[in-house]
Amino acid sequence: MKTYSILALAIMALWIGSADAKYSGGTGEPNDPYRIATPQDLNNIGNYKEDWNKHFILINDVNLAQYTGTQFKIIGNRTTKFTGVFDGNEHKVWSFTWSSTGRDYIGLFGYVSLAGQIKNLGMENVDVNAVDGGPVGGMVGENRGAITNCYSTGNVRGEDCVGGLVGVNDNGTITNCYSISDIAGKGFVGGLTGSSNWTVTDCYSMGMVSGTGDMIGGLVGGNYGPITNCYSSSSVSGMSVVGGLVGFNDPAAPEISSCYSTGSVSGGDCVGGLVGFNMLCPIINCYSTGNVSGQSNFGGLVGFNAMGTVAKSFWDIETSDCNTSSGGTPKTTAEMKTKSTFIDAGWDFVNIWDICEGTSYPRLRWQIPGGDFLCPYGVDFADFAILASAWRSNPNDPRWNPACDISKPKDSVIDELDLAVLCENWLDGTTP
Repeated sequence: MKTYSILALAIMALWIGSADAKYSGGTGEPNDPYRIATPQDLNNIGNYKEDWNKHFILINDVNLAQYTGTQFKIIGNRTTKFTGVFDGNEHKVWSFTWSSTGRDYIGLFGYVSLAGQIKNLGMENVDVNAVDGGPVGGMVGENRGAITNCYSTGNVRGEDCVGGLVGVNDNGTITNCYSISDIAGKGFVGGLTGSSNWTVTDCYSMGMVSGTGDMIGGLVGGNYGPITNCYSSSSVSGMSVVGGLVGFNDPAAPEISSCYSTGSVSGGDCVGGLVGFNMLCPIINCYSTGNVSGQSNFGGLVGFNAMGTVAKSFWDIETSDCNTSSGGTPKTTAEMKTKSTFIDAGWDFVNIWDICEGTSYPRLRWQIPGGDFLCPYGVDFADFAILASAWRSNPNDPRWNPACDISKPKDSVIDELDLAVLCENWLDGTTP
């Protein structure tokens, strides 16, 4: 009897240990999140739906190359949504691969609901081919939560609502995120998100975006919410309603403000350097420079503007090879690289914009990396010399240079913390 009891206890202990080992530690509570350290840990989240309202933290870079086809267990779906918090902890997920037909809500996370949060996560070498699926994203299929400080790179294919980071942003927020990806689909295709009806702020996209149908945009395919302080340098092509930043801008969208696009844009009807079709919405303090080509209703800034307000916004008539636009003001390349062009229109070059006059177009201030003190853009030895000249100074020192106080939070001394920021951004900032 005693031997049997000991054996039973041993078996029970092994069973409990096995259950606890589904991740690499933690309890899933806010102050003790589940720790994700291996590909198996990450895949296991999809196996345990009861954990989709828990807290997770990534403690290593994770390579998912071993999961191909439909092997990876997608986290969250239309029936059981992810409502937890996933903190990437500045780590990366490599080689998320997916290939399927007849499947919707595709991404590392299929469906993130209102309470859900994805933050501080990078995904590289994404390869998603959902063929006839939608929504499809490199990171999230549909987002109704908050995605912050995240990015994706790779290739994403689907049918409708296809985006490099998010397929559909439905009452969710996307903040300080980017995608550098090649995106292809039929309709509602965007470099960052295929469709959005809520907030997109401080984001950008690069790569190639193509659609065989309508609503194709460098950043957002079909937009129904505010977009602020964003840009796209994606090359964009589609059948109709094609824009360098946004394909279709709906009346529900409060405005597109302080944004720009630089990629080439091509299509049939309603093709614009910034927006393809703008309906009743304000476009304020924006510009575009990319080459624009279309068959009808195409323009340097806006292809077709249906009673929307286009104010204090410009396009480059030389680089766009387009002398007309359904809204906006044409400028030469030289004028577009002159600060007074924008200052005279009331643009904010203290808090929002920056420009290396004569050599570049305006950039958003959040694009300028810490340690980039001089024009032209880029952190190099000239910037290092500026920091060195203020080394160990404080506001009471005649060598004090407040621009060199780049550590966060600012501490009113130029020291190793500021040098670390400059080193982290070394040779960064040259790409528009």
